[in-house]
This record gives sequence, structure tokens and C-alpha cells, in this order.
Amino acid sequence: MTNNSRRLLKFKVVVAGAKDTGKSSLIRRYATGKFHADLLSTIGVDFETKKVSTDDSDILLNIWDFAGEKKFRILLPSYVSGASGALMLYDCTNKDSLSDLEDWMKIITSVPNCPKTKLLIETKYDLDDLREVSKEEGDKFFKKNKFQGEIIRTSAKTGVNVEHAFKTLSTEILKNSLNNCPNCGNLYPVEQKFCQYCGRKTQ
Repeated sequence: MTNNSRRLLKFKVVVAGAKDTGKSSLIRRYATGKFHADLLSTIGVDFETKKVSTDDSDILLNIWDFAGEKKFRILLPSYVSGASGALMLYDCTNKDSLSDLEDWMKIITSVPNCPKTKLLIETKYDLDDLREVSKEEGDKFFKKNKFQGEIIRTSAKTGVNVEHAFKTLSTEILKNSLNNCPNCGNLYPVEQKFCQYCGRKTQ
């Protein structure tokens, strides 16, 4: 496929998990290529965009970063609506962060048309010597909640698997979340009610 005929697809994705799991650090590392050790905790919701290129498509990811504190979780359902994918994070050095994901999963899966693509992300892999969550515990949670692919172990500090996490998310979304527009024939994310090409209603 030539550059002139490459598709540009836009997908909304959400990043969720307990406070201090490194959600903002992961997103900033991905968006800027840099690690910021002094990031402040997210208040409510933060937002970032980044383009990903696959074999025949350019994908613009609209990334929504949710604060991990429980008082902000009331906001989550309204923002999850229309999302094509979700990265669910736990911190390998904090056992509570994995059990906390149970609540996040309940919230996300309770939303009508919840994201079809969900990946489980382990953060702070550079601190593996301080690990509290065993790999067996992570695998058990992964299987129970039927995530796609495999657990992706990341480090925002070193950059390991950060690009891989978002590239995998994009690839999985392409497999799970596209329909042909009944009006113009172009592919569009099934969660969208209007085609991003012709602007006409799809459902």
C-alpha cells in the first residue's frame, strides 16, 4: 500500500489502575520518549495523543489517563464510553495494586459498549528485585479476566516494552474493533456512531 493510500484511524483508549502504579509515567514515556520522576498525581483525567504506524495504517491514539484515587472513579464510566481499548496497570512492587484492578475491571466492563480490547500491563519492571506480585499471581489474574495477548512487563524509567505495549494495543484494536461504513465503505471503529470519513451515521 502506498503512502498516499494509507488509512488514518482514530481510536480512543483508556489507561487505568491504582494510584502510583505509574500510569502517567508510562504515557509520558511513550508520548515524549522521556522519563519524568517528579510527575504529580493525576487529578481527575489527563489526556495525550500519539500516532502509531502499522503495516498499512496510521493510527492516532487518543489516550485518557484516569486518576487512581477512589474518589475519582465516579468519572470513569462516562469517559470509557466509546473507547476501543484499555491498558490495565498494576505495579509489580505493590501487591494491593493488582487486587485493586478487580474494581477497575468491574467499572469498565459495566459500561455499555465497553472496550473490546484490554491488555494487562505490569509496571516498574526495573524494580523486579522489590517484586511483591509474583508472576504466577499476575498470570492468574490475566486468565481470570480474559485479557488479550500476554502480560506486558514495562518500565517507564528504562523504556522497556513501553512502545511494545501501545503498538500491541493498536494491533489488537485493529483486529477487534473495525467495521465497514455502510455509507462510504471505509473502515471505522465500531464504537463510533459517526464515520470519521464521511461524517454520516453508522448505526
